[in-house]
Amino acid sequence: MTARVQSVLNEVEYIVGYKTYIDLIRSFITHQQIVATGMRQEIDRCREAIRLAAEGHRVAVVSSGDAGVYGMAGIIIECLEQENLLDLPLEIIPGVTAASAAASMLGAPLMHDFAVVSLSDLLTPWEVIEKRVRLAAEGDFIFALYNPKSNGRPHHIETVREIVLRYRRPDTPVGLVREALRGEESSVEITTLDDFTNHPIDMLTTVIIGNSQTRIVGPYMVTPRGYKL
Repeated sequence: MTARVQSVLNEVEYIVGYKTYIDLIRSFITHQQIVATGMRQEIDRCREAIRLAAEGHRVAVVSSGDAGVYGMAGIIIECLEQENLLDLPLEIIPGVTAASAAASMLGAPLMHDFAVVSLSDLLTPWEVIEKRVRLAAEGDFIFALYNPKSNGRPHHIETVREIVLRYRRPDTPVGLVREALRGEESSVEITTLDDFTNHPIDMLTTVIIGNSQTRIVGPYMVTPRGYKL
């Protein structure tokens, strides 16, 4: 946790967030009042945070990773717009998104152009996601896949594998990082494009698929930047 984040948490009166994320910062909570909600209640959280802020309270909205990457920053601004409260002071504190966290545990797989794609089709039609995967695969982008597999959509990750195999070698390195940088809960595995869906993957896993130049260097997964050594 950065010094700025800790400073903000110490200053606020309310902390608003998803229950799981509140639990992750529980040790930093002292005097603040907590407003915690479950999954898929992002709009409710934003509206409650804005209501409290409009009353004059100092409020922190907790988001995982980086609030500006699949996080809460965008919906907060949209709700402020809807409530005609864009003049309310707002600070967005950057964090470490899962792609960066996972990459740091694998070595250096994101040293060239990469595409971050969420496989969750709750807010984006699957047809759109599939098209983005195909175009990024054709363009030889490295992939960082978020929300790769859930009980409700167990086959999307297999479809992605089949699409990417049209453009890349079966032995292309793939990194699987679960709960990146979350201490003892974290796990790291390096496998191949041909085989990676045979390994455990869930919503807490970040999948990094290398491009045509990605290789294994000792224990590391590395995509060369292009320097002449």
